[in-house]
Amino acid sequence: MAHNVYLYILVMAGVTYLIRMLPLALSKKEITSNYIKSFLYYVPYACLAAMTFPAILHSTASIYSALVGLITAVIAAYKGKSLLVVALAACAAVFIAETLISL
Repeated sequence: MAHNVYLYILVMAGVTYLIRMLPLALSKKEITSNYIKSFLYYVPYACLAAMTFPAILHSTASIYSALVGLITAVIAAYKGKSLLVVALAACAAVFIAETLISL
């Protein structure tokens, strides 16, 4: 299991690095297109989300507690809370949901 995690991290790092590095290596002038700039800016976030989203849904004993944690994290992040607050809120929500489900 740990071997797969390291492989995923290595692939993600390689892909995001190549996508951000290739335009710089192939072009001598500054990138002026706002579309290309925004694409290159959001690629690492999109890759990270694509790799972690399935793990979020399968990391708890119940899909319902995972959804509670996911929704809590999305709401906290949307409200501009820090990463630590988002993670703690999601963990607390999952803990409460798992406790209620097991009753």
